[in-house]
Amino acid sequence: MSEVVLKQVDDGVAVLTLNRPERLNAWTAEMENAYFGMLEECAGSPEVRVIVVTGSGRGFCAGADMKDLQAIGDGSLDTSGHAVERRPQTFPMSIPKPIVAAINGACAGIGLVQALMCDVRFAAEGAKLTTAFARRGLVAEHGISWLLPRLVGPARALDLLLSGRVVLAEEAFGLGLLNRVIAPDSLLEQTLDYAREIALSCSPASMATMKRQVYADLQRTLPEALGEADQLMLDSFTAPDFVEGVTSFLERRDPRFAAIGAS
Repeated sequence: MSEVVLKQVDDGVAVLTLNRPERLNAWTAEMENAYFGMLEECAGSPEVRVIVVTGSGRGFCAGADMKDLQAIGDGSLDTSGHAVERRPQTFPMSIPKPIVAAINGACAGIGLVQALMCDVRFAAEGAKLTTAFARRGLVAEHGISWLLPRLVGPARALDLLLSGRVVLAEEAFGLGLLNRVIAPDSLLEQTLDYAREIALSCSPASMATMKRQVYADLQRTLPEALGEADQLMLDSFTAPDFVEGVTSFLERRDPRFAAIGAS
């Protein structure tokens, strides 16, 4: 059984499902390779405009598989050279298409890292989120110490990291970790509705550019960000999508923006 399932749905939206429900979709090297590989496939497919990521069963991803952590702890799992072979956990941020997380349940440790690496996050009411690292004798792994303070501020990030406490989706929304909290029965439906809306109405090239701008500008000064934005704006005025966006508005119809994918 594949640890990640790719399902192509209508209207340019691909759904990736972490698929180890008997283990609350606990993270493994195989799952990581499959998930990142499917993200790369979606990036190269002109049929895919938006990606939705969710979990099978009761959880989103309950963190690293405890069997793997135990094997690392007792030395029976060889990790030498592993970090060189792995793509960075920030890999989803490099995908030039929006990634929307539908957090259907437990989201912990590296599972929370993966959720945070998505661009937009919806969660089911009552879903439990935790960094967990401090409670396993670990550190702020995989870039979460860079991203979390930018989402919620240093003090709140330190609270979540130092305590490793569980927060429910409702609190996580208030902290700024989530974009929406939705009734469990309609989580995937509403997430897909959102994904289909932006797939239908928004320029793939514009979304790719804006995603790249936002993440790059986290490390830039305002003058640097402004300088690039001004140039990108001038470039957009001569692009086909600008003409189509204005024309479709004036003609009161859905836009027909060009897809992006493998060149």
